[in-house]
Amino acid sequence: MMNEQALSEAIEDLLVARNPRNMRLARAALSPGYYLRAARALQVGNRCVLIGTGFPVAGTFETDGPVGAIALYQGLQALGADPVLACAAPLADVLAADYRVLPLSCNDVADSTLEAGRWLAQWQPAAVVSIERPGLTADGRYYNMRGEDISAGAGVFDPYLSLASCPTIAIGDGGNEIGMGKIAAAIAALDIRVSVTPCDELLVADVSNWGAYGLLAFLGLWAGRDLLGEFSPLATLQYLSARGSVDGVTRANTLTEDGMPATEGDAVIRQLRELSGIAAT
Repeated sequence: MMNEQALSEAIEDLLVARNPRNMRLARAALSPGYYLRAARALQVGNRCVLIGTGFPVAGTFETDGPVGAIALYQGLQALGADPVLACAAPLADVLAADYRVLPLSCNDVADSTLEAGRWLAQWQPAAVVSIERPGLTADGRYYNMRGEDISAGAGVFDPYLSLASCPTIAIGDGGNEIGMGKIAAAIAALDIRVSVTPCDELLVADVSNWGAYGLLAFLGLWAGRDLLGEFSPLATLQYLSARGSVDGVTRANTLTEDGMPATEGDAVIRQLRELSGIAAT
């Protein structure tokens, strides 16, 4: 069994192996061991963890982000933590029936900053996580992978990280997500409007959902529980599809993530379980 640092670096390599959006470039700009460090920050006992997700696409929400957020929510809950999902409508309305949700109803950064300050002071989360959330760019707007301005209706989550006194973790796969401000200079050449919002630990993956699986590999290993084996990407995609999700690349209501079939996510989970050895315990 490899040591934890070596395992983290193996996970980091695995999760950018396909490299459709040049996340190997982003990976090279990060200090190795970032999945290990982020997972350690999520060993929070019974405390609150805020998980922001949801990227607006074609009047609804994309599959990449919510699948990973639900996986992390369920995994943390199984370990005794108190997770909360933060997202804008319509995703917030979709998830509220089955999960604890903080609606991101404000599209104004100043007003959202006030709301974030109040929420953080009240709930005192042990960690704040962002999974595939649009991040503010230098002009104070939000943009998708096509360079289209999506500020109207995106909801603002950035202040929940910038004001937090706890560890902040962000997962992205393109460069325009919250957290990419940590390496903005290193990825400036990418064909995307790079976000300037930083975080403590930035995690990159070919599909942001898969970043959550990397965290669960460690959390399950430490808990002696096969958290990844308990989660089904396909079932979660079916749940979201029935509620109006679309693929962020194709904009079609399909059981895919960024143009990739659900079998790709299953393969990643299988490889992570093998790497961590948790499937054999």
